[in-house]
Amino acid sequence: MRESPEEVSGLQALLDASIGRSTQHLRNIITAERQLNAEELVSVLTGMCTLNLATVTQGGEPRISAVDGHFLHARWVFTTAGSAAKARHLKVRPAASISYVDGERIGVFSHGQVEFLTPDHADFEEIEGHLVAHYGSSPSSWADDIVYVRLQPAWMVGYAFDKAALQTK
Repeated sequence: MRESPEEVSGLQALLDASIGRSTQHLRNIITAERQLNAEELVSVLTGMCTLNLATVTQGGEPRISAVDGHFLHARWVFTTAGSAAKARHLKVRPAASISYVDGERIGVFSHGQVEFLTPDHADFEEIEGHLVAHYGSSPSSWADDIVYVRLQPAWMVGYAFDKAALQTK
Protein backbone atom coordinates (compact mmCIF):
# COMPACT_ATOMS: atom_id res chain seq x y z
CA MET A 1 0.00 0.00 0.00
CA ARG A 2 1.49 3.31 -1.09
CA GLU A 3 -1.46 5.50 -0.20
CA SER A 4 -1.14 8.18 2.44
CA PRO A 5 -3.94 8.66 4.99
CA GLU A 6 -5.03 11.72 2.99
CA GLU A 7 -5.19 9.70 -0.23
CA VAL A 8 -7.24 6.97 1.47
CA SER A 9 -9.58 9.63 2.85
CA GLY A 10 -9.90 11.24 -0.58
CA LEU A 11 -10.58 7.86 -2.17
CA GLN A 12 -13.28 7.16 0.40
CA ALA A 13 -14.93 10.50 -0.36
CA LEU A 14 -14.85 9.65 -4.08
CA LEU A 15 -16.31 6.18 -3.47
CA ASP A 16 -19.10 7.60 -1.28
CA ALA A 17 -19.95 10.33 -3.79
CA SER A 18 -19.85 7.88 -6.69
CA ILE A 19 -22.22 5.33 -5.20
CA GLY A 20 -24.46 8.21 -4.16
CA ARG A 21 -24.65 9.39 -7.79
CA SER A 22 -25.20 5.87 -9.14
CA THR A 23 -28.43 4.48 -10.49
CA GLN A 24 -30.76 2.43 -8.35
CA HIS A 25 -29.93 -0.57 -10.52
CA LEU A 26 -26.24 -0.36 -9.61
CA ARG A 27 -27.02 0.22 -5.93
CA ASN A 28 -29.18 -2.93 -6.02
CA ILE A 29 -26.08 -4.85 -7.12
CA ILE A 30 -23.46 -3.07 -5.04
CA THR A 31 -25.28 -3.27 -1.73
CA ALA A 32 -23.71 -2.00 1.48
CA GLU A 33 -22.63 -5.57 2.29
CA ARG A 34 -20.76 -5.83 -1.04
CA GLN A 35 -19.43 -2.30 -1.35
CA LEU A 36 -15.66 -2.00 -0.86
CA ASN A 37 -14.34 0.95 1.10
CA ALA A 38 -11.07 2.73 0.40
CA GLU A 39 -9.01 0.74 2.89
CA GLU A 40 -10.28 -2.52 1.45
CA LEU A 41 -9.53 -1.38 -2.10
CA VAL A 42 -5.97 -0.31 -1.43
CA SER A 43 -5.28 -3.55 0.44
CA VAL A 44 -6.58 -5.77 -2.37
CA LEU A 45 -5.38 -3.80 -5.43
CA THR A 46 -1.71 -4.68 -5.13
CA GLY A 47 0.69 -5.71 -7.86
CA MET A 48 -0.39 -5.79 -11.47
CA CYS A 49 -4.09 -5.89 -12.33
CA THR A 50 -5.23 -6.57 -15.88
CA LEU A 51 -7.49 -3.64 -16.66
CA ASN A 52 -10.13 -3.14 -19.31
CA LEU A 53 -9.55 0.32 -20.73
CA ALA A 54 -12.30 2.01 -22.75
CA THR A 55 -11.49 4.89 -25.09
CA VAL A 56 -13.41 6.65 -27.86
CA THR A 57 -12.47 7.07 -31.51
CA GLN A 58 -12.69 10.34 -33.39
CA GLY A 59 -16.03 9.15 -34.75
CA GLY A 60 -17.38 8.55 -31.23
CA GLU A 61 -17.11 4.77 -31.43
CA PRO A 62 -16.06 2.97 -28.24
CA ARG A 63 -12.92 0.87 -28.15
CA ILE A 64 -11.78 -1.45 -25.38
CA SER A 65 -8.40 -3.00 -24.75
CA ALA A 66 -6.45 -4.50 -21.89
CA VAL A 67 -3.52 -2.90 -20.09
CA ASP A 68 -1.32 -3.82 -17.15
CA GLY A 69 -2.60 -1.56 -14.41
CA HIS A 70 -1.13 -0.63 -11.07
CA PHE A 71 -3.14 1.07 -8.32
CA LEU A 72 -0.76 3.65 -6.87
CA HIS A 73 -1.76 6.52 -4.62
CA ALA A 74 -5.45 5.72 -5.20
CA ARG A 75 -5.22 6.06 -8.99
CA TRP A 76 -4.70 3.63 -11.84
CA VAL A 77 -1.38 3.85 -13.72
CA PHE A 78 -0.49 1.99 -16.92
CA THR A 79 1.95 2.16 -19.81
CA THR A 80 1.49 1.53 -23.50
CA ALA A 81 3.13 2.33 -26.80
CA GLY A 82 2.55 5.92 -27.84
CA SER A 83 1.65 4.62 -31.30
CA ALA A 84 -1.11 2.35 -29.90
CA ALA A 85 -4.65 3.30 -30.85
CA LYS A 86 -5.58 3.73 -27.17
CA ALA A 87 -2.74 6.23 -26.64
CA ARG A 88 -3.70 8.17 -29.76
CA HIS A 89 -7.35 8.27 -28.63
CA LEU A 90 -6.45 9.43 -25.11
CA LYS A 91 -4.10 12.17 -26.31
CA VAL A 92 -6.99 13.80 -28.16
CA ARG A 93 -9.91 12.67 -25.97
CA PRO A 94 -8.59 12.04 -22.44
CA ALA A 95 -11.86 10.73 -21.01
CA ALA A 96 -11.56 7.04 -20.17
CA SER A 97 -13.24 4.24 -18.29
CA ILE A 98 -11.33 1.47 -16.55
CA SER A 99 -12.60 -1.72 -15.00
CA TYR A 100 -10.83 -4.42 -13.07
CA VAL A 101 -12.85 -7.61 -12.64
CA ASP A 102 -11.61 -10.80 -11.02
CA GLY A 103 -14.52 -13.20 -11.51
CA GLU A 104 -17.06 -12.73 -8.74
CA ARG A 105 -14.30 -11.95 -6.25
CA ILE A 106 -13.93 -8.23 -7.00
CA GLY A 107 -14.97 -5.53 -9.43
CA VAL A 108 -13.67 -1.97 -9.55
CA PHE A 109 -15.12 0.49 -12.04
CA SER A 110 -13.68 3.96 -12.71
CA HIS A 111 -14.37 6.89 -15.03
CA GLY A 112 -12.24 9.99 -15.37
CA GLN A 113 -9.61 11.85 -17.30
CA VAL A 114 -6.13 10.57 -18.03
CA GLU A 115 -2.90 12.45 -17.77
CA PHE A 116 0.34 11.54 -19.48
CA LEU A 117 3.31 11.42 -17.14
CA THR A 118 6.71 12.44 -18.48
CA PRO A 119 10.07 11.99 -16.73
CA ASP A 120 9.89 15.57 -15.44
CA HIS A 121 6.58 14.92 -13.62
CA ALA A 122 6.94 14.94 -9.81
CA ASP A 123 5.47 11.40 -9.51
CA PHE A 124 7.34 9.79 -12.40
CA GLU A 125 10.37 8.55 -10.47
CA GLU A 126 8.28 6.72 -7.88
CA ILE A 127 6.02 5.18 -10.53
CA GLU A 128 9.01 4.14 -12.62
CA GLY A 129 10.61 2.57 -9.54
CA HIS A 130 7.46 0.59 -8.78
CA LEU A 131 7.22 -0.66 -12.37
CA VAL A 132 10.90 -1.63 -12.52
CA ALA A 133 10.54 -3.53 -9.24
CA HIS A 134 7.51 -5.37 -10.63
CA TYR A 135 8.75 -6.13 -14.16
CA GLY A 136 12.51 -6.24 -13.65
CA SER A 137 13.07 -3.54 -16.26
CA SER A 138 11.78 -0.12 -17.15
CA PRO A 139 8.79 -0.02 -19.47
CA SER A 140 10.67 2.78 -21.23
CA SER A 141 13.21 0.19 -22.37
CA TRP A 142 10.58 -1.93 -24.13
CA ALA A 143 10.09 0.42 -27.10
CA ASP A 144 11.02 3.91 -28.25
CA ASP A 145 7.59 5.44 -27.70
CA ILE A 146 6.30 4.10 -24.35
CA VAL A 147 3.93 6.47 -22.56
CA TYR A 148 3.00 6.48 -18.88
CA VAL A 149 -0.65 7.21 -18.23
CA ARG A 150 -2.63 7.80 -15.03
CA LEU A 151 -6.39 8.00 -14.61
CA GLN A 152 -7.63 10.85 -12.43
CA PRO A 153 -10.94 9.29 -11.38
CA ALA A 154 -14.11 11.35 -11.18
CA TRP A 155 -16.23 8.30 -10.37
CA MET A 156 -15.28 4.95 -8.84
CA VAL A 157 -17.01 2.04 -7.14
CA GLY A 158 -15.64 -1.19 -5.71
CA TYR A 159 -17.53 -4.44 -5.28
CA ALA A 160 -16.91 -7.84 -3.73
CA PHE A 161 -19.50 -10.59 -3.94
CA ASP A 162 -18.29 -12.02 -0.61
CA LYS A 163 -16.27 -9.49 1.40
CA ALA A 164 -15.63 -12.04 4.15
CA ALA A 165 -13.82 -14.28 1.66
CA LEU A 166 -11.86 -11.41 0.13
CA GLN A 167 -8.12 -11.79 0.51
CA THR A 168 -5.33 -9.59 -0.70
CA LYS A 169 -3.38 -10.79 -3.71
